[in-house]
Amino acid sequence: MTRLYDNATIERTEVIAAETVEAVAGMLDIDVPHAAGDTVPPLWHWTLLLERAAERDLGEDGHPVVGIPAPPGAGRRRMFGGGRVTTLGRLRIGEPASKIISVLRSVDKNGRTGPLTLTTVLHEIFQGGELVIREEQDIVYRAAGTATLPTPPPAARAPAGPTLSLDVDERLLFRFSALTYNAHRIHYDAAWCNREGYDGLVIHGPLLALMAGEHYRRQGFDLTGRTFGYRLVSPLTTSQTFTIVPGPDGLERGVEARGADGTVAAVCTVTDS
Repeated sequence: MTRLYDNATIERTEVIAAETVEAVAGMLDIDVPHAAGDTVPPLWHWTLLLERAAERDLGEDGHPVVGIPAPPGAGRRRMFGGGRVTTLGRLRIGEPASKIISVLRSVDKNGRTGPLTLTTVLHEIFQGGELVIREEQDIVYRAAGTATLPTPPPAARAPAGPTLSLDVDERLLFRFSALTYNAHRIHYDAAWCNREGYDGLVIHGPLLALMAGEHYRRQGFDLTGRTFGYRLVSPLTTSQTFTIVPGPDGLERGVEARGADGTVAAVCTVTDS
């Protein structure tokens, strides 16, 4: 069943802060220019213009129970499924920007793990009167008490080409949760992870996608004027090193995020806007 929402929106405006860009660079242990007038690297907007829910508006799992999107029912487990980011320009540090959030669609269906609600949320970021970033985020709500997520099949050997790795431990998960104002307990509460069917702390899906964008940036590939799509296909848990590798059609068409054992955790594509 498809539920069509009204035109309710959330809008937030703030100055793009140099300190946030500096903080992301520190987490990744790299140097990035972050003075007034410098531009924000691709996909780093996930740490900016954030909704900051009050403590009273958080559910037991740490996710907000009000706002956009709101869970379709009590006890539903939220997962980040993926999305599509169209970069039309680069955000500039030291200047105000606005983000408008709305729900595009919500669909109920049955999946391998039981009843699902798939909600697509639209994020539009404006600066200087121009649309700079348009993003669709796919949120998945599973019913409470559904089975553990299935084990992914073994991955094929990655194509040859440049790679980028990131060592992830509890400290880095903590820092990324803080930078994205994400209180979901699967990233810091081992007991809660067991309740949701995970065997350890879960590496954030957006962190996998962010590093895919970083791989493009460090290889000199500009995402401006292109749409970066990302689909989270298998969760990575526990401390480990994940690696961004070229996709089957080569780096310019897409990349994959792979766990230490070769599991494909995210599939990313790049297309012209």
